[in-house]
Amino acid sequence: MSDAPHSSDSYDSAANRSEAVAEFHDEHDKTLLKRFQHLLHMNPSLVPLIVLVLSTVGLGVYIDWEPIMVRLGMARLEDVSNGSFRFFNPFTLTLILQQVQIVGVLAAAQTLIILTAGIDLSVGAIAVLCSVIMGQFTFRYGIPPIISVAIGLAVGTGIGAISGWLVSRVKLPPFIVTLGMWQIVLAANYLYSANETIRSQDIEAQASFLQLMGSQFKFSGATFTLGVISMLIIVFVLAYSLRSTAWGRHVYAVGDDIEAAELAGVDTHKTLMSVYMLAGLICAFAAWVMIGRFGSVSPSATTGVIGNIQAITAVVIGGISLFGGRGSILGALFGALIVGVFELGLRMAGADPQWTFLLIGALIIGAVTVDQWIREVSS
Repeated sequence: MSDAPHSSDSYDSAANRSEAVAEFHDEHDKTLLKRFQHLLHMNPSLVPLIVLVLSTVGLGVYIDWEPIMVRLGMARLEDVSNGSFRFFNPFTLTLILQQVQIVGVLAAAQTLIILTAGIDLSVGAIAVLCSVIMGQFTFRYGIPPIISVAIGLAVGTGIGAISGWLVSRVKLPPFIVTLGMWQIVLAANYLYSANETIRSQDIEAQASFLQLMGSQFKFSGATFTLGVISMLIIVFVLAYSLRSTAWGRHVYAVGDDIEAAELAGVDTHKTLMSVYMLAGLICAFAAWVMIGRFGSVSPSATTGVIGNIQAITAVVIGGISLFGGRGSILGALFGALIVGVFELGLRMAGADPQWTFLLIGALIIGAVTVDQWIREVSS
């Protein structure tokens, strides 16, 4: 009879220990999840970097499976249809950089606006108008190309200043301001240019400086253009400025909570004006990159219509929060490269082009979902 209470006590204590162990594992797993969530919160460009690496490796392995098998000794060269690397070679990888250089520059401008909790629907239109101004001022008025480029950069900065003033002083929503500016700039582009295209042959013969950003540098099979190098410089300079300067901290503060930033002594008007003017300048620089990339100057370039969507896509996939105040401009570069990898990789794999849009759409939704989850850390 005395053994019954003892066995009952042993059962209860064992059950309590089991519950304690289960609670420990739950807390441990939760802690690991929270740590990972915090890691992503502190490094917002980490997610797009992982996606970029995985998509590059995945598509590359699929496209270059046969030469990989040969290199690993799992197949003989005479047994495969193609023994040379098509995707994993310097030319193809740098070709991706060339294809995204315009979007990459526009995404840098878009990132600045979105970090302040705004959005700019006019970035592509500004780029096209400034390219037209650079070309027309050179060929219509006989102005030296270097001065025409400077005028184009000034016009882009001025358009950004107008948008910034309407947002910061008049307190209009950025979406409405830039939607209207998009229409105005596109209309001005067609009215001023009379829909006249300046041919690449004429530019090369009479004003080659306009095509400077298309200058190529070859190294060990890789091909870089001055436009690609400029894109990388812009991104890294802005990344440093946003991370390590008082101006960068003010940009994040305005995007996170503009009223709190004002109470903290931040000149929000000055900050917003500087952001929109700098974004306009970068868009104008993208115009110069466009001329170098395409060779010609065309007022009907598709960048004016879809450049905005492409830039926003790169920014969102790059992990930059549409709510403002969080994100890294490096993520925007990674986002642009992810789109470039999918576009070129799926084309080389012989897939239907619609798969590119499907995957990019899924990435956009996934990126916003991850952003919402990561923002729980700060709430």
